[in-house]
Amino acid sequence: MDDHRTAPASRRGSRPRPGSGRRLLALGSAAALAPALLTACGGGSGTTTTSDGLVQVTVGGGGSIFDTPLQVADANGYFKKQGLKMKFVTLTAATGPSALQSGSVQFFDSSPTGFVSALAKGLPQIAVSCDGLGNPLGLVVSKKFAAAHQLTAKSSAATVAEALSGSTGGSSSANTKAEAGIFLDKYGVDPDERVTWVSLPSPAADKAAINSGQIDWFVTSEPIPLQIQDAGDGVVVADPFKVPEWAAGQAGYGQLVVAQRSYATAHPDVVKKFATAVQQATAYMDTHLKDSDDRTVLKAARKSLAGVPDGVVQAGLQQVDWPTSGSMDAAGWKKTMAFLDSLGTVPTGAEVTADNWTNKYLP
Repeated sequence: MDDHRTAPASRRGSRPRPGSGRRLLALGSAAALAPALLTACGGGSGTTTTSDGLVQVTVGGGGSIFDTPLQVADANGYFKKQGLKMKFVTLTAATGPSALQSGSVQFFDSSPTGFVSALAKGLPQIAVSCDGLGNPLGLVVSKKFAAAHQLTAKSSAATVAEALSGSTGGSSSANTKAEAGIFLDKYGVDPDERVTWVSLPSPAADKAAINSGQIDWFVTSEPIPLQIQDAGDGVVVADPFKVPEWAAGQAGYGQLVVAQRSYATAHPDVVKKFATAVQQATAYMDTHLKDSDDRTVLKAARKSLAGVPDGVVQAGLQQVDWPTSGSMDAAGWKKTMAFLDSLGTVPTGAEVTADNWTNKYLP
């Protein structure tokens, strides 16, 4: 999740209304650089072809579960069938927009928070596809805290919230702290009055702090919470299945394929090919994740989540809705913006208009 200022209490209570439809935001992209490159002919084309005649594109991702569609598209040959060769680079919410601006990447797998923040800064970027919906979050408590409060993975949301009253929580992101606040507020636990917060620099620091006993719990994106549980050091007591306010149906959050507006205008064919391949990947995931015998998605996900146990990867993938279509609509963006507003994670007055996203590059 992106680091932003903490949501004021008055805004945490403003939750988006449940809505219908799975279409929203997402981002998908990938790019590759061949060993031997040949500069494409044509005045100012700005594209490069590889020695085997494919168009080279580079995509930035955050090394998370949301990168999986890009890896699936590559593994299943969807990019190659579109005449594209991909190179993947790891970026952050802070470095992704500038990489697009400089042209060092052609696509960036962005969160809605990062995208809206970039727009608020006046960066000329456009969302061209949605490649995942929802918040794959986990609230993990230490093993000691779980035992003391008789918490298990099956404990009800109300029981968990009650147990967290008077506890010490870790926070390395304003987003995840605010999302924890949404959960606690729902059950009458004031996160400002009833939780002692310890600010930490990263989710990895959260993990270390829960192991050392410095904090009782924290919320962050998967796979870290499930990894802690898998290692026997804690228990995941809340996730999007238990907290519908985090799930796609109510939050409308997810991931987006973002491009520089000038690049999309100059190379509509490349953008369309890229968006087509990513949509094929998410449609494949929507179908094949339900088949326990299919290992294609798991193998692809391992490339972004190296070293993460297979069971953890599988569980994390199940927390996201993988859309059969990458299309977006105004209702979905309205839902997402309401969720962001409830968190207070974007600048006041930030907005997304019909000029900031498009479905025209989708098949």
